[in-house]
Amino acid sequence: MAKNKEKNLSFKNKKAYHDYHILETLEAGIVLEGSEVKSMREGRVNLKDSHVRIIKNEIYALNIHITHLSTAHSTYRPNEKRDRKLLLHRKEIDKLYNKVTKDGVTLIPTKLYFNSKNMVKVQVAIAKGKKLHDKREDLKQKTLKKEALQALKNHF
Repeated sequence: MAKNKEKNLSFKNKKAYHDYHILETLEAGIVLEGSEVKSMREGRVNLKDSHVRIIKNEIYALNIHITHLSTAHSTYRPNEKRDRKLLLHRKEIDKLYNKVTKDGVTLIPTKLYFNSKNMVKVQVAIAKGKKLHDKREDLKQKTLKKEALQALKNHF
């Protein structure tokens, strides 16, 4: 049985796009333990409610849920929601720290994926929170667009 190599293995944080205005994104590496990469390949990742913090000049992704494999050894199963260190250059971390402290923006992981070299990467976004009326407006725009496409589809 041949494995499907073209399977797109990326996980998006859809809630982030609903709750925040995305201002800028950058790519970072992530430190994983044990069977977490295998779990990712099986699609056992949840980015909902995750966020990024800068703690003592190091950057961490918090609340990323990577479910452990059932085949993993019972004595060594990493905590599923543990803090995972992100790999960025010092200048990038300092730049992010300045933006977060001065501009009052938030850092959130928007995407977790395998790059072309088969390395696990995280897309970190600099985001500003949306107000409730902004969320409602986005929902209206989305439904209007969906209805317009449906009407065009039914017309032809």
